[in-house]
Amino acid sequence: MRRRMMIKSAAATLLAAHGSGASSLAAPAVAQPANTATLRFVPQANLTLLDPVFTTATVTSNHGYCVFDTLYSIGPDGISHPQMAEGHTISDDKLTWSIRLREGLWFHDGSPVRATDCIASIQRWAVRDPFGQLLAAAVDSYSTADDRTLVIKLKQPFPLLAMALGKPDSSVPFIMPERLARTAADKPVTEMIGSGPYRFVADEYVNGSRVVYEKFEKYVSRPEPAVWATGAKQAYFPRIVWHIIPDAATAGAALQNNEIDWWEQPLADLLPKFAADRNLALQIDQPWGRISWLILNQVQPPFNDVRIRRAVMMAARQDDYMRATFGDDQSLWRVSKDVFPFGTPYFSGADGDAMKGDFSLAAKLLQEAGYAGQKVAVMNPTDFAAIHPLGLVTADILKQIGMNVELQETDWGTVVQRRASMEPVEKGGWSAFHTFASSATASSPATHPLITGRGAKGWFGWWDNADARALTAQWLSAPDDASQEKAAKALSHVAMTDVATVPVGQWYGKTAFRRSITGVLQGVSPYPWNVRPA
Repeated sequence: MRRRMMIKSAAATLLAAHGSGASSLAAPAVAQPANTATLRFVPQANLTLLDPVFTTATVTSNHGYCVFDTLYSIGPDGISHPQMAEGHTISDDKLTWSIRLREGLWFHDGSPVRATDCIASIQRWAVRDPFGQLLAAAVDSYSTADDRTLVIKLKQPFPLLAMALGKPDSSVPFIMPERLARTAADKPVTEMIGSGPYRFVADEYVNGSRVVYEKFEKYVSRPEPAVWATGAKQAYFPRIVWHIIPDAATAGAALQNNEIDWWEQPLADLLPKFAADRNLALQIDQPWGRISWLILNQVQPPFNDVRIRRAVMMAARQDDYMRATFGDDQSLWRVSKDVFPFGTPYFSGADGDAMKGDFSLAAKLLQEAGYAGQKVAVMNPTDFAAIHPLGLVTADILKQIGMNVELQETDWGTVVQRRASMEPVEKGGWSAFHTFASSATASSPATHPLITGRGAKGWFGWWDNADARALTAQWLSAPDDASQEKAAKALSHVAMTDVATVPVGQWYGKTAFRRSITGVLQGVSPYPWNVRPA
């Protein structure tokens, strides 16, 4: 509560200052002509890593949607629609897919998009992404029939191939030139050359300050209406500038003072003020919402012990996490005690009793597990409004149940880099951190990054569980919807009881923009296309 009052006070002070003429950004021209206008955008966090295949950081995926394109893309109907692809054919035995590229596809360096570029991009993506790893296990070979046709031969049918190549949100299978896609999967690509509607302006990129994109004049859009990342990708603004403003009150003042056009994830405390401003519009950005998680490092003590993980899960109170982040307005959040989000096909909440929020019982479980006082290092980004309060709540919870906690406050870029370390805490490693993903991503075993039990080959936290791997395989090969649902719910039970992760709440964020722009799409990302001057 003290934290929320401080934020409200700071926000009110800074908004008042900006209203009286103070400015944190150079004042832009108002009512810019459409042919010279710049879309001024504040992302959710600083863009530290540029390669959207190398990292699953959402801000990097959002950057990726500006620069790159995909062969397919999944819409709100759950169907994977052709994007760069013109279409595909499947052999009678279901073992050969031939994917034909659209005409007129060019990379930003002036080279044509070829089938070999697509193959190299898919192969690199499949090393790192859980869905891609499942696909890779089913692929026998890749080849090309010509420059516009890639051929994928399978060892066994993989009916979700188009869905894999169109997966949304994080670790998207973006297509890049073969020369870049041949970069080892454990090394980031630093040259940002895609074939999307905007190109990355490398010499104007300033880490921690701004990111610049310019319209790619040779981009040929699809004719269908723009829905999520499907259909038309019309670049109406010649230029987009991301302003990195980690302080929420400063970003809010900039939006009200017409210094920016669009703020991706405004602080919940500021929403009432924005709603009362006739110059601003608020919109639910992801209709299915997002799910927040507590990630526990399962290769190092103490969270390599499932009994200690269960103690932490027993202490978790989703209401506390969500109220600390989004306040008392329950239109913005809900309790969702399952690894699959509420409202998605496999949600059940059947194992919700594992999250009673009972500190006394959790402390008892911790003692019974023989917790020996090992330091628990909680990484917590101060520059990420949707995550920072979660770390504060976790540090408090763990202290109350008797753990030796060190809250390590840093920036999000440091968290993204450091979370890859498997070293002990004493050697720069970590014990816990928070993150979130779209409910769309967490809605199935194929796309959920945390529950397939792949250990060191999986996502950070590295949960290792043979039953989870077997159930994921069952889900993939299930002959009908009922069999898929059975496998998915069994997987949910395993993930909850073995504590693959601790879900800490589901939320429905609002994005804020000035009414001087229109065409802001809903979906799993703040898409740069379709947005235009009003």
